[in-house]
Amino acid sequence: MRVLVATVVHDPRDARIAAREIASLLAAGHRVTYLAPFQHFGVTPMPGVECVDVPAAHGRHRFSALVAATRTLRKMAPDHDVLLLHSPELLLAVATLTHRCIVWDVHEDLPASISLKGWIPKPLRSITQQLARRMELRAEAHYHLLLAEHSYQQRFHDSHPVIPNSTTVPAVVPAVGGDRIVYVGHVTRARGGVEMLEVAQQLHGEVSVHLIGSVDREMTAPVRAAQERGEVIWHGYVANEQALAMIEGAIAGLALLHDEPNYRHSRPTKIMEYLAHGVPVIATNLPVTKALIEDSGGGEVVGFGDTNAVVDIVRRWRADPALGQTFADTGREWVTTHMNWANDGVRFVSQLQEWSQPTQRG
Repeated sequence: MRVLVATVVHDPRDARIAAREIASLLAAGHRVTYLAPFQHFGVTPMPGVECVDVPAAHGRHRFSALVAATRTLRKMAPDHDVLLLHSPELLLAVATLTHRCIVWDVHEDLPASISLKGWIPKPLRSITQQLARRMELRAEAHYHLLLAEHSYQQRFHDSHPVIPNSTTVPAVVPAVGGDRIVYVGHVTRARGGVEMLEVAQQLHGEVSVHLIGSVDREMTAPVRAAQERGEVIWHGYVANEQALAMIEGAIAGLALLHDEPNYRHSRPTKIMEYLAHGVPVIATNLPVTKALIEDSGGGEVVGFGDTNAVVDIVRRWRADPALGQTFADTGREWVTTHMNWANDGVRFVSQLQEWSQPTQRG
């Protein structure tokens, strides 16, 4: 099976796309072509994969990038058994393309996420959400869908396979301890950037706060100022495998997301990654997140914006490492059983193989 994986938005090192799905396809002996904005993100092409650079669909270049991706997809599609799309924008690129197996990997709530997209003027967001909803239903009628969350099923008429944002679980991890708390991911206000800086300020001199990930424009100046004061250690973007190795042994992993529509029905991947690597979690009180913490037994939940509660938990876990270790061990055991990519990766490859057969819809 030859699979063309395509995105015009994501960093080519995106964990779901590269570290999990492409890695699983290669491990199963399939050939992969990866169409992504390598140059835009300054990323070296992956070994073992035919990598094709396309412009990134960002800012004023969004339309021209889509046009370029459309040309490339049309040229390369006939040589592939499966087209696996990760950017909703690419649904427009394949709208008039005839191919027997087009798959859209749905790993965000597209209509809900529009409220967080600053490049869309606020007066236009309502109608843009309606158009996004129509585009989703059209995609359902014409293509195969993979869903990253069970909660996404309610957006569609039919049932679709769920391949969750599970994670790879290392065989051995170090014990909880030391004087670090960590955050992995893009740092934005909606993802708790301001709260993490407040926590860092309160814990300055007691515990170091490590931010591992890129920072958006709004948060760049505050993060740099906090780093200059010695309150945080900002590592910038780090490839997923390396980033996860960096968090091991930390007192806690933070997931202080705000109450935004795009976050209410999604399980943050970072929580599964923290738990898989033996790091207990402090997370905000989003419905799905709260259920995840309760089911896994892997940490504690705080109210939105309650930085004092975060600080209290960190101090308590630091003073009693056995308590944090209990959360870490319980959560890691749960993830190993319920959210392990070793199992989900096999299902992912099998599903693409099934759909790629000539009798399947495309």
